[in-house]
Amino acid sequence: MKDLVLLAIAACLAAAPAQAQDTSSNETELGRKEYVVACAGCHGATGKGDGPIAQLIDITTPDLTRLAAQAGGRFPFRETLLTIDGRNDLRAHGSEMPIWGDRYMSASESVAMAQFPGMSAEVAQAITRGRLLSLVYYLDSIQQE
Repeated sequence: MKDLVLLAIAACLAAAPAQAQDTSSNETELGRKEYVVACAGCHGATGKGDGPIAQLIDITTPDLTRLAAQAGGRFPFRETLLTIDGRNDLRAHGSEMPIWGDRYMSASESVAMAQFPGMSAEVAQAITRGRLLSLVYYLDSIQQE
């Protein structure tokens, strides 16, 4: 029963794209919290690429508020999602050990199970995907020209 409740919560997180544009929405707030936990260290509190860890790594940390501008004015949702979860081969994100560990490696059942011991694989993957989608919706919400 516990797994079913958690699956329902994760499904709600993952299935609300229409509300993501509203910066006061719950989904965007969840994404902001994910951003603070997993991204702000390198990309900074505002997404400009000026986090405290950015100076310690030997690659340029991109300004995440300009992703849409760099993609011709439309937020590159799919590419952003693939970069975060490691499917796009970006050195800091797509290596065997991404900088955030396995937090968004939703494609791997064994990783999801390790993150959420005692849960079914489906629930663990749903929670991981909910985190990822919330984060991408948040990044969409902070785009600037």
